[in-house]
Amino acid sequence: VSVILGQDVTSISPEMRAQVEEEYGLNDPVIVQYVNYLKGILTGDFGYSYQKDRPVVDLIAERLPWTVALSLVNIVLTTLIGSILGVIAAWNRTKKTDVVLGSIMMFLKSMPSFWVGMILIAVFGATLGWLPTYGARTMWADYTGLEWLADVAKHMILPSVTMLVLSLSSTFVTMRYSMIDTLSEDYIMMARIKGVPERKIRYRHAMRNALIPVATSVMMDLGYIVGGSTIIETVFAYPGTGRLMYEAVTARDFPLIQGCFLISTICVLVANIVADLIYPILDPKVV
Repeated sequence: VSVILGQDVTSISPEMRAQVEEEYGLNDPVIVQYVNYLKGILTGDFGYSYQKDRPVVDLIAERLPWTVALSLVNIVLTTLIGSILGVIAAWNRTKKTDVVLGSIMMFLKSMPSFWVGMILIAVFGATLGWLPTYGARTMWADYTGLEWLADVAKHMILPSVTMLVLSLSSTFVTMRYSMIDTLSEDYIMMARIKGVPERKIRYRHAMRNALIPVATSVMMDLGYIVGGSTIIETVFAYPGTGRLMYEAVTARDFPLIQGCFLISTICVLVANIVADLIYPILDPKVV
């Protein structure tokens, strides 16, 4: 009741307090509240936000598309760049190229996400003025069509680069070790004996089979990014579920917090299912 009413809680009458408890179901036993919450989930009712006084499902529905879009862009870039660099490192194992790429990835992995975001804002936003530093679109701009899409893409660059810097090393390492293991297979040796060009062996024979562990890693990252992008979205004031979760925690908005965590869990489960569906595409032997 203190969270819902704020400072007014000290001045309300016992009758008003009882009314608030009755309205939000706070006077029921905890087990009853839990059962009612589960029933609400099954019917798409996540409760009402204390802070915003709106249905939780509506708030999440407004924010989730922005986070999903940002996450998909990050996954595509991370998969392409990380996989290619991992293949190059594995193909040049123990050589200078492998050592340099590995060192760069270790350095990128060690940088805090908020620090990377602040550096990008300071350089490309404040100093050079090339890119917007907050939000998902220009405030009060009446863009439509391609102009709106270009504006959204421009606002997405800095958050996407930040996420790319932080997630690239994971895909790189997974692809490198998977590629090294694949290159030791008998069919790779047979392809070389037959005189298949090295470039074709690298990308058509070895890389495709080495992508299976990468697919698992990438889809897991997608699920966790949707729910775990709180810091990056907060730094860039990006209106996604991560920012929504931050707002809910600071306001102690428990129904909204629960809704955000639930959506995060669902995203991880869906990502795992999608990964299982991708396996047969990468390797028809996997059924």
